[in-house]
Amino acid sequence: MTNKTTTNPVKWKRFSRASYASFQSLHRVIAVGTLAVAMLQSVSLKAKTTEAPAGIQRPVLVADGDSLVLDLEGVEVLGSRVPLTAEQAPRMVTVLTATEIAAQAAPSVNDLLESVIGIDVRQRGEGGVQTDVSVRGGTFDQVTILLNGVNISSPHTGHLSADFPLSPQDIERIEVLEGPAARVFGTSAFTGVINIVTKRDTDEGTVMVEAGQYGYAEGNLRLAKSHVAGSLGTMTHRLSGGYARTDGATPNSDYQQTRAFYQGELQVDSTTVDLQLGYSYKPYSANTFYGAASTDQWESNERYMAALSVRTKAGLLHLAPQVFWNRWYDHYQWHKDSPAGENFHQVDTYGLALNAWFSSRWGKTSFGAEMRNEGILSTKLGKAREEDEWVKTGGADRQSHIYYKYGDDRTNLSAFLEHNLILNDWTFSLGVLANRNSGLDHKWRFYPGVDIAWRPATEWKVFASWNMALRMPTFTDLYYSGKGIEGNSTLSPEKTNDVSLGARYRRHGWRAEAQVFYSHKSDMIDWVVYADEAAGLATADWIYRSGNFRLDNVGVETSVAWMPAEIWETSPLTSLSVQWAFINEDIDYYRPVVSSKYAMEYLRHKVVINTHWRLWSKLMLTLAWRWQDRVGTGNQPYGLLDGRLAWTDDRWSVFIDANNLTDHTYYDYSFIPQPGRWIKVGGTFKFSL
Repeated sequence: MTNKTTTNPVKWKRFSRASYASFQSLHRVIAVGTLAVAMLQSVSLKAKTTEAPAGIQRPVLVADGDSLVLDLEGVEVLGSRVPLTAEQAPRMVTVLTATEIAAQAAPSVNDLLESVIGIDVRQRGEGGVQTDVSVRGGTFDQVTILLNGVNISSPHTGHLSADFPLSPQDIERIEVLEGPAARVFGTSAFTGVINIVTKRDTDEGTVMVEAGQYGYAEGNLRLAKSHVAGSLGTMTHRLSGGYARTDGATPNSDYQQTRAFYQGELQVDSTTVDLQLGYSYKPYSANTFYGAASTDQWESNERYMAALSVRTKAGLLHLAPQVFWNRWYDHYQWHKDSPAGENFHQVDTYGLALNAWFSSRWGKTSFGAEMRNEGILSTKLGKAREEDEWVKTGGADRQSHIYYKYGDDRTNLSAFLEHNLILNDWTFSLGVLANRNSGLDHKWRFYPGVDIAWRPATEWKVFASWNMALRMPTFTDLYYSGKGIEGNSTLSPEKTNDVSLGARYRRHGWRAEAQVFYSHKSDMIDWVVYADEAAGLATADWIYRSGNFRLDNVGVETSVAWMPAEIWETSPLTSLSVQWAFINEDIDYYRPVVSSKYAMEYLRHKVVINTHWRLWSKLMLTLAWRWQDRVGTGNQPYGLLDGRLAWTDDRWSVFIDANNLTDHTYYDYSFIPQPGRWIKVGGTFKFSL
């Protein structure tokens, strides 16, 4: 019989009971499907054995002196509808840790997402300017994006959802859940969910400065301080802000970014109150972002956000209410400094939600409800308003003589019920969402889902899921019209049925994962040119119209990681990972088309290879190579190599970033050129407060 080790490893604080740990604030059960390998760079590891649940022994990697538990299977993964350990949880999620984030040559949050194999990131500009993020062959409108569990997705257009008041230095982790999750995050969680989790540091400050080619300069400051708030309890304040600018590495691609973010946390006995406030303003030259006919387009995006969350307990019942508000200002010019083709938009979302759960002998049960209102005021989008209802434009770019003459408004009501049955080797999670949207009709619709996990052995875990979801059209889908483009106010909402199967294998020094999925989607929304309307017309005269179609897609994702530093402490290669994703789609337009803006340009193949090296002492090298093959006319396969060389000490670090090291010419969109080789240098300094 194998001797048991009685060592009880310290739980990693980043998986604590804070609402921002994992998907806690999202009230969603997850399993950590991708374990950070870059974190092995800076710690000395040795293998130990701890007793797993039900007496199973499993290897646990512990960093000498730090007690950093890297095997998360026995850790309670909060951030679900109910708290379950990663050992118990029935779904897979990809996690990028703070250490992985710090190792990458990624100037923006959107650049970080490039390394996630299941995500398609199409950038129009450098530094996260106008980025479209999609999952599993979907579009940028079908992903729900959250910041510390708060939905910040834009109902105006998904073009603006991935616009954050943060820098990568503010982020503790990024969690990506692929596949529909309507019964957890609402109906808009159509193809996946991305949650940005900010750092929970205390009594510390950080300064980061960076400069590079093409007039690039960036600076960020982060401050965190805790204090005793009298009889109320402990209060923690976290404030960050930054500014970035560049002249642009391609024609008409200069930009500026200003951002600020605040987190306040009050801890009183078993009650925690969290407040977050955010602001960002980003004016930029938009090259040919919305059409090749104009090369001097210009746009600015401004956003405000606020959310208040509480976590408390009443007897056996755990309660987590939340109140939130988001506002976007968008100012667009077809020709810079010209009123021709100029649009102003103001979008607001606000609402409140409640999640509650309790444990019993039959498992863990959760229930709750949400009300979310979405509204737009615009010079272009929506229904015509009476003259006495016109509103002057707002935001940093407001014009006192220009009015919002159009608008629309809709309210989404939802209620959910979920139960989790946990057995020795199995977890069953069953739930349903009831939804009613005033923009559709006044009928209730139901979206069920089932997630199952089986643990046949210590190293293995097998997953299976079936989920449904619905997505309402954006205001752009419904109302936008302009040169060569026409919206459709009668669009049906998108619907999906999704089945996923996956498995994960983890042992000392190795990790392997694979998953396959099939999605049947109806009434999908795309901007297309109909064949009968295009007959006899030049391409420049085509009109793209928003319309519905049917879509079936099948995909597979695989990844293998080797972590020699877990086996040989002095290995210069700390980790090597290889990932591959493939998608095939069968599209059936209800009416023949000759061109599509989005659905016919999905990412068929994606390969990501990451390596992390300890070259000497504290000198680290990270290399990331990404190859993509996109379906669609004019889309050529391309491969990019990025790298970061960094010397990291306890309080400071200096680094050199190189994006597109081989100076490859490529396009994420067929007519918008992307930067060639771009070198930046910078450093960070930490200090006590």
